[in-house]
Amino acid sequence: MSETHWEKAGQPEAVLTFGETMGLFRTSPAGPLANANAASVGVGGSESNVAIGIQRLGGQAIWCGRVGEDPIGYRVLREIRGEAVLAHAVIDTTAPTGLMVKEQRTNQHQRVMYYRAGSAGSKLEPSDIPDPILERAGTVHLTGITLALSDSARATCFSMARRAKARGLKVSFDVNYRAQLWSQSDATRVITEILALVDIVFAGEDEAQMIVGEGDPVTLAERMSLLGPAEVVIKRGSEGALALDNGVVSEVSAIQIQVIDTVGAGDAFVSGYLTERCAGGTVQQALATAVRVGAFACLSPGDWEGLPSRAELHVLDSSEPVLR
Repeated sequence: MSETHWEKAGQPEAVLTFGETMGLFRTSPAGPLANANAASVGVGGSESNVAIGIQRLGGQAIWCGRVGEDPIGYRVLREIRGEAVLAHAVIDTTAPTGLMVKEQRTNQHQRVMYYRAGSAGSKLEPSDIPDPILERAGTVHLTGITLALSDSARATCFSMARRAKARGLKVSFDVNYRAQLWSQSDATRVITEILALVDIVFAGEDEAQMIVGEGDPVTLAERMSLLGPAEVVIKRGSEGALALDNGVVSEVSAIQIQVIDTVGAGDAFVSGYLTERCAGGTVQQALATAVRVGAFACLSPGDWEGLPSRAELHVLDSSEPVLR
């Protein structure tokens, strides 16, 4: 059973992404989960975070995935669609929606526990994303998380990359390595294979080193580009970011902030970068927006709730006027 809302139909330049979005329980106040008395309820997933970020910035985003026929699954769809993202979902009647629990162990330390084995999202398969959905996209964005979820999810990633290339679409890929899902050796082997189909790749310095060996950021980007992508973006956290586009290096510094929660910052960065590039912006413009959106994600709890609209991007400027 599949379900699509077409009211917010994407334009040809839309970014289509797909993967598992789960229910999210976040405990408060700080303390062990075993003694927690209260938790907030929400949703989170790398790909839907990116889609929401793009939509808030004025872009067009499409999210595809699987959810269980359960309250958490319907919460996932309600939240994504509430952000004006076009959501195409397969409702799985045989598997539950995945769940993650964020334990605020101390005021400064958070632990995340995942309950996703056998989840609906992990059963994603190529036929879950039909051609009429793909026809609305100009860019297809995938992540290493979905590559690692299951054999069928991995097959979906490769299938979508090939289908996109056959249509002349851009393919974007965020390494997003998760040690809980697969080993470094398996990740390196599979990611190296898919990079041959990718136009734009995003990686943290440690992720790039896992794939191509040690080196400075420029060297890492150059080695990554030899695997296929013409555009390589290295996310450097508090050091900013660097991009190599057809041999030309661009860099941007990070915005200095008081970090509250870094979860979702990488997805926010990607959403800012892709929004600008899909709108015809330069690599330098994309980097500048990306680090700004990533900074916003660090200023509030939640995977995506604090993401800015385009009108809010200037809020972090030191010269921001007081509203009266």
